[in-house]
Amino acid sequence: MTETFSPRFRLMLDQKVPMRDGVNLSADIYLPKTDDGPWPALLLRTIYNTKDARYLSWTDSFVDAGYAVVLQNSRGRHDSDGDWEPYTCEYPDGYDTHEWIGQQPWCNGKIGTFGLSYPGFTQTAPATLRSKYLKALVPIASQQDNYGHHRVDGVVAHATSLFFANMMGRVMQTDALDRLDWDAVYRHLPIVETLDLVGDCSYYRGVVEHEQYDDFWSSYSLRDRYGEADTPALFVTGWYDSLLHETITVFNGWKAHARAEETRNRTKLLIGPWSHQVAPWGRRPLGPNGAFEDVEFGEDAIGDVADIHLRWYDAVLKDVDTGIDEEPPVKIFVMGSNEWRLENEYPLARTEWKKLYLHGDGPHDAQEDAIPGGSASFDPPTADEPPDRFRYDPDDPAPSWGAQYQTMDLTGPRDRRDVEKRADVLVYTTEPLERDVEVTGPISATVYAASTAVDTDFTAALIDVFPDGRAIILTEGICRARFRNGTENPKLMEPGETYEFKIDMWDTANVFLAGHRIRVEVSSSNFPRYNRNLNTGNPIATDTEIRVAHQTVFHDAEHPSHLLLPVIP
Repeated sequence: MTETFSPRFRLMLDQKVPMRDGVNLSADIYLPKTDDGPWPALLLRTIYNTKDARYLSWTDSFVDAGYAVVLQNSRGRHDSDGDWEPYTCEYPDGYDTHEWIGQQPWCNGKIGTFGLSYPGFTQTAPATLRSKYLKALVPIASQQDNYGHHRVDGVVAHATSLFFANMMGRVMQTDALDRLDWDAVYRHLPIVETLDLVGDCSYYRGVVEHEQYDDFWSSYSLRDRYGEADTPALFVTGWYDSLLHETITVFNGWKAHARAEETRNRTKLLIGPWSHQVAPWGRRPLGPNGAFEDVEFGEDAIGDVADIHLRWYDAVLKDVDTGIDEEPPVKIFVMGSNEWRLENEYPLARTEWKKLYLHGDGPHDAQEDAIPGGSASFDPPTADEPPDRFRYDPDDPAPSWGAQYQTMDLTGPRDRRDVEKRADVLVYTTEPLERDVEVTGPISATVYAASTAVDTDFTAALIDVFPDGRAIILTEGICRARFRNGTENPKLMEPGETYEFKIDMWDTANVFLAGHRIRVEVSSSNFPRYNRNLNTGNPIATDTEIRVAHQTVFHDAEHPSHLLLPVIP
């Protein structure tokens, strides 16, 4: 053991943790300076840097609270030996690490885990192998598998998967990544060869080439393994997190299928008004008023991430009555009203599902700087309404701006007015609301449309329009025409034929306050969050031909395009 000059902890650096195949993984171990050990141990397993300032700050808080802390590099990363096998290696390596920690003299036999994004998966995956020492998880921004993250309903999550895949071939050489012309990277065709320009990455090639859910994705997926888990978990995410939808999926899988009733009953979900990067755990803090750039959520939105962990760990690992076990399992921040609320389930059982219909009856008001467009209301079309049309050019796609986009400078509740002025973005807006309307839960759109192309995309976004004109995005989604019947049954369109497109727009919790308006955007691109549909019907991975598509969106009695909103009475 190496003594340090820190008054807060004792430190053992680069400890070798043996795996079943003889490979040693590196771990730094922080122990309290008190003499009341052994202690419960808290474990971070990461492909990133164990010297990350966030994790070191949490470690200080955890050690001060009477926990041993282990920060470990995954196989083949930083000081750990072996070759990294993305995701799949985390099952046995995580279990072997749990077994090793649980038998150390400084551990009392109880282990909790922490970490966000990939380190969220390093918690849930080995939990299905059920080490007797593993007692509590706190996965932040975690995932079931990357088929809902790097590939979303068949569409390539282009920017996120490109950045992640390129980073996977390096050991967090972020300075080098910052020197790339990312706009040129995103636009490169064919997309399957994009990373060949800067280095080989078989993982990204796999993301692009594997359109269906097959062995490439299922080899590490949790979707058939929830029944093997028996460790209660506190799942944490944000309404603007790129892994929001995946985290909710894993929570509901854990809640419904974990082996023991106690595990199911104790598992919880916490969702704040945060993004993957701008959050209490993020690269950029929310600030004194819980602010992004275009909207504020108040000081209560900020949160103390170490305290969130410790309230859970103290209850589960130390049997301290923190009150968390008596609370309902779901805690959400409702935007608009800007308040935290406890719920018994997600989606909420008292939801009233209401259809918000699109109408095309001209500009929604006469203000000089108004966004031109149609109207939206909860009244279905009662007569034929003429359709709306726009031209989609893949060489000039509508830009990604806000919502659950992972890139730090583009994420969150952004004002969409500049995007809405584009000719290829249709806009439908309600009249100012006479009363508050809360929308909390999963959002979806049904759009009836035709195209001159054999394949194209349709997108939808849900917007909160403030009285001062700000158009703040809440959530969005995309449907690729060839996958309109599911990724297992791809089928091209007949040009000019009308089809029904179901668009999963993920989730939100927002009160549209009286005087605000609800707005829906419809377009055909969201780039570079998603790869451009080139409108040709050619194989997505290798296509280089670009065609312009002319789109028609219907909203008449026979084709009632609408959003399905979870309205909370």
